[in-house]
Amino acid sequence: MSSTTATGPGSRSRLALASLGLGAFVIGTAELVIVGVLELISDDLGVSLSTAGLLVTAYALGVSIGGPIITAATIRMPRRALLWLALGVFILGNLVAVFAGAFGLLVVARILCGAIHGLFLGAASAVATGLVAPEHRGQAVGLVFGGISVSTVVGVPLGTLLGQNLGWEATFAGVVVLGVIALAAIMAFVPSVVHGSGSGSLASQARHAFHPRVLAMLASGVLLMGSQFIAFTFLAPFLEDVTGVSSGAVSAFLLIFGVFSAIGTIAGGRFADINASATMFVGNLVLIVALLGLYAFRGNPWLVGIALAGWGIVGFGVTPSFQLRVISLAGEGGDLAATLGASAANVGVALGAVVGGWALDEFGVADVPLVALVAAVIALPAVFGTRFLKSPVVSDGSAADAGAAEKAAVVSAG
Repeated sequence: MSSTTATGPGSRSRLALASLGLGAFVIGTAELVIVGVLELISDDLGVSLSTAGLLVTAYALGVSIGGPIITAATIRMPRRALLWLALGVFILGNLVAVFAGAFGLLVVARILCGAIHGLFLGAASAVATGLVAPEHRGQAVGLVFGGISVSTVVGVPLGTLLGQNLGWEATFAGVVVLGVIALAAIMAFVPSVVHGSGSGSLASQARHAFHPRVLAMLASGVLLMGSQFIAFTFLAPFLEDVTGVSSGAVSAFLLIFGVFSAIGTIAGGRFADINASATMFVGNLVLIVALLGLYAFRGNPWLVGIALAGWGIVGFGVTPSFQLRVISLAGEGGDLAATLGASAANVGVALGAVVGGWALDEFGVADVPLVALVAAVIALPAVFGTRFLKSPVVSDGSAADAGAAEKAAVVSAG
């Protein structure tokens, strides 16, 4: 395929973005479906359930640490070829999981897949922003990350069902099949792009990607994601023990959250194109209101469902804005920085789970959302402060930001 410059969202671009979204769907399914088959793995491989839970930790470590390392090692590789390589290795990692007869080998496979998760999302984000005109880059990133959100609604339940009926190995086999389909689609529809191709030395990329303005943005993302996962990690027991929802109906409440998360992620891309900084700040405010509603009306299933819907809309709806700002603030280090966004999110997930566990032990499950609410309030000034961060100036003298509206907002805020 021939190289292409950034253009409007034509039919070819939409096919390419849909292919990238499908790849993200596969990645998201593989990451989250493990929760639904942990007990099956525990019983089959003869390990405790808590030990089996290390498979979740292993994946998160792979994303947080392995993703940036592999990205740094492949920084000069063309982004399209990198997408092919990433999905190919991801398929291989899940194929290893299918035939893993030992728990240790399964842990290694999960670490590898986690590292590829970060690499793929970073490369896909960079390529997506190069497929469209600057004013549509938020929507492009939203479509990629929308694949992650849709995986929570479709991929995870189907993968869990597959594992429960055919064994946990079938779950990973399903991921392999989907991965092959996604790889074929990306090879067929994603062209080479000028923007988002691997460029610059590692030292140059690192100097821009780890600039204080980027680190400040990443820190705000850790706080915002971490505040959510304080409550989300223990949402199921909260619904059962506090709200009084039956164990069978918990999945329906989680489905509400998942559906609105998918809607919010895609819609969030459009708002990111208007003003990414404002989208994050408003999202943080709505998150505070939703968590307050979850805590205040914890005994009313209907109002809790409404609170979950509001939370779902903004919880992942701020992701495109966050990713777009990270890439924009990194300027020439955008390829490496694109992976750091996923790393920051997973650091937030891990820290949120730890704080949530502490809150559970200290105060009980009923007060876990209150602790999450406090964390979201703490995150608010940090998120607000990121609007004053200016994107770097590129060779043509313009701010390297996602679009004219966002660029104007960032510059005027300074």
